[in-house]
Amino acid sequence: MNTPRQTALVLGGIKGIGKALALDLATRGMAVAVNYFDWEDSLPDLERDLKAAGAPYLILKNNLQESETIPTMVREVTEHFGRLDILVNNIERGGWPVVHGQYTEDQWDLEMATTLRAKRWAFEAALPHLKESGNGLVINISSIAGIVGRSGPAGLVFNDGYAAANRAVSSLTETWARMGAPKVRVNEIMLGLFETRHGPGARGWEILGQDQRQAILDHTLLGRTGTMDDVVKALRFLIHDAPFMTGSVIRLDGGYVLGGDPVPDLPQGVVEPGESVFGK
Repeated sequence: MNTPRQTALVLGGIKGIGKALALDLATRGMAVAVNYFDWEDSLPDLERDLKAAGAPYLILKNNLQESETIPTMVREVTEHFGRLDILVNNIERGGWPVVHGQYTEDQWDLEMATTLRAKRWAFEAALPHLKESGNGLVINISSIAGIVGRSGPAGLVFNDGYAAANRAVSSLTETWARMGAPKVRVNEIMLGLFETRHGPGARGWEILGQDQRQAILDHTLLGRTGTMDDVVKALRFLIHDAPFMTGSVIRLDGGYVLGGDPVPDLPQGVVEPGESVFGK
């Protein structure tokens, strides 16, 4: 008897991290639906690479800022594949201060609509199908901007709207874990600075000066930005090796949040060995 093929829906999968996650799932035999809206010139490469992965796939174009389109998207996936087991909630905007400068009200609203609100309605539309799966999984992709805000070396990378939206994502992760239990696990991968996403390959990275880029790396304990392979391995862990994990956040940032300050050697101290430190 053949085991039914699991199905994943990856939001924002036209390029970058979203595409890397979708391709890894497909390569491992999972049916994959990929949503996109812009970056149309990347579509032929996505189609070619998904076809080469050898698993069934579906590419859907819709604007997730228009919340009313989301239930239709999810329905298309479940009608095409017959099920939905995994939602990778990868959609975000993440405008850089060094690129966009001072935010306007419209930019703030766009940040919330994309980075936060679209995730919420995608979860609501997917939840009944994920519960029906019996072993559903939601993976919210977020950013350490929700912790560090617009401060330090990354202050030129993370705007305050993006930071606020990502802090709210972590709150939703916990709420959704309660809503989905026991049949659906909900976890979060909180990213630091990654290639193509707030790191090398992103437009804003090239605008930063060499000293500004180095300051970010110096603030990161591992001294580098993240790679596609780093986040793909985290995704595999949550899918295959973490059946008892829900409502949790994996902070995948190379130690940026901890900062690059060294731990000093312990000083000699002034108390002699065996001497009481308490007064008589």
